[in-house]
Order: sequence, then C-alpha cells, then structure tokens
Amino acid sequence: MSDTPPLYFRDLGDSEKPVLCLMHGLFGSSSNWMGIVRLLQDQFRIINLDLRNHGRSPHYSEMSYPLMVDDLLALCDHLDLQTVSLLGHSMGGKVAMLTALTNPERVEKLLVADIAPVAYEHRFASIFKGLQSMPLAQLESRDAADLHLSGYVAEPGVRQYLLQNLQKRGEQWEWRFNLQSLKDAIPLLTDFPEVAGNTFPGDALFIHGELSDYVNQQVIRRIDDYFPHNRRRMIHAAGHWLYAEQPVPFAQAVASFLK
Repeated sequence: MSDTPPLYFRDLGDSEKPVLCLMHGLFGSSSNWMGIVRLLQDQFRIINLDLRNHGRSPHYSEMSYPLMVDDLLALCDHLDLQTVSLLGHSMGGKVAMLTALTNPERVEKLLVADIAPVAYEHRFASIFKGLQSMPLAQLESRDAADLHLSGYVAEPGVRQYLLQNLQKRGEQWEWRFNLQSLKDAIPLLTDFPEVAGNTFPGDALFIHGELSDYVNQQVIRRIDDYFPHNRRRMIHAAGHWLYAEQPVPFAQAVASFLK
C-alpha cells in the first residue's frame, strides 16, 4: 500500500466481501451514494470515492477522463486491489467505462448508471452562471444561496444537489468542488474519449431511468460495440438521478448483477 491516497475515499461495508467502487456524477461527491451504500454494505466491501476536483479530493487545474482513470487505478493500487467491480453514475459512469475499455484486466464487472459512451450536448451553461455568480462573501444562509440559484436552475432537486457542495469555513462560504476547473473541462466531460477498436470482454450492466433521455435507441449501438456482453435494466418512475429517486430497485439491480 502506498502512503498517500490520490483521492478521498470511504472504505465501507464488509471487508471480506467482493469490492465495489462507486463514482459519482458531475458536481457530486461520495455523499450522494450513501443511501445505496446502506442497502449494499452487508453484501460488498464498498470503496466510495470523491473524483478529482470534487468533494474532499484534491483540486487540480487539469480535468479529463484519462486523468480520472489514472486517479482511480492509483487509488486501487494504494489499497492493494488488483481487480474491482465499478459502478459509476453519469460522469462517474464514463470514468468506469473508460477504465474498463483501457484497463480491462483491472475490472471484474462494470455497472453504468444513466450514461453512454457518447458525446452529449452541453446542458450546464445556466448552472455554471448560477454557481459562479453566487455572492459567497455576502451570503448569509443556505436559503439565500437557494434563492440566488433559483434564478438560474428551476428544479428544486437539482439546486439541492448542487448546494450540497456549499460549505462554510470559518465565516466564509465556499464551494467544495473546483468550479473553474470543472467549467474549463466541460467540453471534455460532455464528450467521451476515442477508444476505437477497444472492447471490454467482461460483463456489464447499463441501468437507466425510465424518465431520462440520457440512454436511448441512438446510443445503444455504441454501448453494444464497446461492451458486447452487456445487459440493460430500466428503473421505472426514475429520471437521471435514478439511484436517489428509486434506491431500492436500483440497489436490487446492482446486487443481482454482481452475484
């Protein structure tokens, strides 16, 4: 085991059980997964991590999927884990897919939540405007932050997701994530790296929300090309944040696939 972990992580669950690494989406953190952790911790050893520039992990000026794959593998090396199963949501799902495609010998099984290995339209312009214009120095409360953000982000659930990253250090409010690096990297993060000719020979499960538009018939062909041994599972009455909206069926799908 190396001395310094490259990422913040929580080592949870049963240390004698198979290892499952969890990776959150853009603007998220390991905290997002804790409801799922509680449902799965008796069956797995769970490594729940913060990706670079998120949560309690280090901030860097550079942000890309290959760098996040390197971070993940360095964390696995730190923990002396040669092979793990990966579960990633959205951006974290892209990290998981790229890891499986470029380092298949390190991945036992792959689980991807509501994302595909394709480029997506940049949907985050208003979010970045709201976050960057937040008057952190004058902010008096979380309610005031929510009121400010409501001028840019209509959905209350999305605002609460974003505001989980607002923390107070002394008398000063600040963001946990590295906002400028995330904004600079958005063209890379909405894309997916070119890995022509690579396939993952292992088993893969793609879980998508019934109400989400991130996984549709147009992207399924690309999934099949990269992951020939994939299965798909739809979670009813769930959108893009399917693990939070329907945690029990989501956790059941994960556990059933990994058995």
